[in-house]
Parts: sequence; C-alpha cells; structure tokens
Amino acid sequence: MSDSLFSLPQTPGIPVNGESATYPIGRIFCVGRNYAAHAAEMGNEVDREAPFYFTKSAPNAILSGATVPYPPGTENFHYEMELAFAIGKPVFRADSGQAWDAVYAYGCALDMTRRDLQIRERNKQRPWDLGKDVENAAVFAPLTKVDGWSPDDAKRIHLSVNGEVKQDATLEELIWKIDEIICHLSGFYHLRPGDLIMTGTPAGVGPVVAGDVIEGGIDGLDPIALKLSEAE
Repeated sequence: MSDSLFSLPQTPGIPVNGESATYPIGRIFCVGRNYAAHAAEMGNEVDREAPFYFTKSAPNAILSGATVPYPPGTENFHYEMELAFAIGKPVFRADSGQAWDAVYAYGCALDMTRRDLQIRERNKQRPWDLGKDVENAAVFAPLTKVDGWSPDDAKRIHLSVNGEVKQDATLEELIWKIDEIICHLSGFYHLRPGDLIMTGTPAGVGPVVAGDVIEGGIDGLDPIALKLSEAE
C-alpha cells in the first residue's frame, strides 16, 4: 500500500468510564426535533410518523472541557444539550431487542449550531450543513457503559450558561426513544461500532458569545462543559 500524500487531523477518542481504551468516533447521526417543546420554540411541528436526521463530521468532534473560538460566519451561535449513545456491535434492520443489545454506552453531548445559517438554509430548502456541521460543534463527555446507566424517563437533562440554567427537562420528553431510533435508522444504514447518535435537545436553546462557559448534565452521567474564546 502506498503512503498517503498528507496526514489528516486525528479525531479524538471518547473516554469510557472503567476502560483504559477510548471509543473511536466513526459517524455522528443527530435526531432532529425530538422534543416537542423545542420544536415549538423554533416554530416547527414534530413529525410523529418517523424521526429525521442530520449528520456531523467526525473531525469536527471535540471532548468536554475544551476552549474553542467563536466560529466564523455567524452572529447567532446556539447551544443544544443532548443525550448521546454509542453503538457497540453491528446492527441492520433491527427489532427492539436487537436495538437495545447494540447500545454500548451513553454520554452527555452538545450540538452547537450556527442558528442563523441553519434557518437561512432551511428557508431556502437547502441542506443544514453550514449551520450544523461546524468545526468544534459536536462535543462529547466521557461515556458510561450500559451496565452502569439506563435512560429512565425521570432522569433530568439540563444546561446552564455562566451558571444560569437555560435548559431543564427530563428524558420522558423524548419523542423517539433509543430503541425506536435504532430500529428506524438501521433500516437505512448498517450501524456499527464507532457510530454515535445524538438524540435531540429540549426547549430553552439560545445564543452564546465569546467568554461564555456552557455546562450541562444528565442525571448519573459525566457532565459536559465548553468555553468559547474570541473569534479567530
């Protein structure tokens, strides 16, 4: 095999509680409008016939605790607190039992969004990539394996900016649950280890600026944090 012409930036592996090895990031799938209150605050209705998705590029992923510059091309950069789960074995056209069996671990995540660009592109019926697939905009906290945590409805999901609570909900508000997402998504893709699925954000999203500190959590999981520095 010939040598590569150049080296690509290395995608970080996500720490896993109880493991010395990290979870490598392959693909990142994101469920859109999976909390009714968030869909409403964005002026949208929920499609209850089936979930829908967008993707983020693995090289744009970073780990909790990072400080990153405010991104270019936007004046309305939003936080979105989410539950993420990691696939641990191949699964295709799964039923509910196979779906649960394919989950390896859970973790807190942030889906950072150039909201102005997302809305502009959406209104023109164009893809959301400029708004969603942003450098440093898929943030992951350490993962907890399935034997150490479960996505019970009563668990709280929350986010604060500079110590002020902005998002506060429970996982009961998820429209499409973990197994339903896997059953549906695996009808279109051969899901495999390395695939991460971000399950959507509750109501309360809003803008952040350089200097802001974002902190979030879900009961029983490692918390997540991100700080924004001045734009480059």
